[in-house]
Amino acid sequence: MPAIAQSPNLPILQEINSGLPNICGSEAEINAAANSNEPVFLPTTNLRLENIQAGFACALHMHQPTIPAGANGELISNLQHMFEHPNQGDNHNAGVFAWCYSRMGEFIPQLIAEGCNPRIMLDYSGNLLWGLRQMGRDDIFDNLKRITCDAQYQPHVEWLGTMWSHAVIPSTPIPDIKLQIQAWQHHFAAIFGIDALKRVKGFSPPEMHFPNHPDTLYEYIKALKECGYRWLMVQEHSVENSDGSGLSQDQKYIPNRLVSRNSHGETIGITALIKTQGSDTKLVGQMQPYYEAKGRNKQQIGSVTIPSLVTQIADGENGGVMMNEFPSAFVKAWHENREQGGGKSGVVGLNGTE
Repeated sequence: MPAIAQSPNLPILQEINSGLPNICGSEAEINAAANSNEPVFLPTTNLRLENIQAGFACALHMHQPTIPAGANGELISNLQHMFEHPNQGDNHNAGVFAWCYSRMGEFIPQLIAEGCNPRIMLDYSGNLLWGLRQMGRDDIFDNLKRITCDAQYQPHVEWLGTMWSHAVIPSTPIPDIKLQIQAWQHHFAAIFGIDALKRVKGFSPPEMHFPNHPDTLYEYIKALKECGYRWLMVQEHSVENSDGSGLSQDQKYIPNRLVSRNSHGETIGITALIKTQGSDTKLVGQMQPYYEAKGRNKQQIGSVTIPSLVTQIADGENGGVMMNEFPSAFVKAWHENREQGGGKSGVVGLNGTE
């Protein structure tokens, strides 16, 4: 495992304090890193827009709740409980779940070594990350750090920010929204380093929930922007055009501007990438975004022509499709993509910020 490349003079945060995850206390440093304006993918990407017809962006959402199921009611990961009670329900899948949290650290280096040009976006809740550390699963963290901190893999992997404890936005008290966002950033930086946090510019809301109260939405977008996020993933049916119409067919495949107006008449906006509708795990599990992108072409935004982008997110571990079918489908898609333009022209994989 290579050492984490950390810029000089940046603080190194402790991941665990007194047995609890480090989620606060260094707000100034975290805020400065999160609001860094350094380019993320531009200096390292091997893609050029003029060579791209369409792109596809796949994200994997990973979560395990924290539950009071330890020896004396201590807080532990549900995954640990599954390992400790293998004969209950579906707990026999615990080992497969753990592999799902680790396997991108195997797949990405393997595909690159085979001449492919893969991309993947990762969304891990704070609960999951803390629980894996409680379990002593350094092997999983070593795999994740490899593709997060090693310069040769950084262009291929994008982490998405999220709420620390999988809190859904509509039912989270407004003052807590920013605290949840900051807590995840704090914990992520403690694990992967401040430099890695600087590269986290997209946000993935738990369960893709979206507030319909205008004041909540306004404060949500405001918190995202104050925490340095540049774009947000939203479901197509949860937004509409300013005239009340639904998104057009082509509109789903280009960046949109999400604008909210609160009860005081104040407006705020952020870039939105649209997650298309459908059975999430089945679509990503079988790499449908890639095959859909093959039927898309460039689109016009004003005077600018850009590739279409098919964006989709799914649970990265839940269900037989993601457990069993996704690994072979993922590899097959990138192998096929390699044979059609080397994964650098025509239809290509893209990450959201890229």
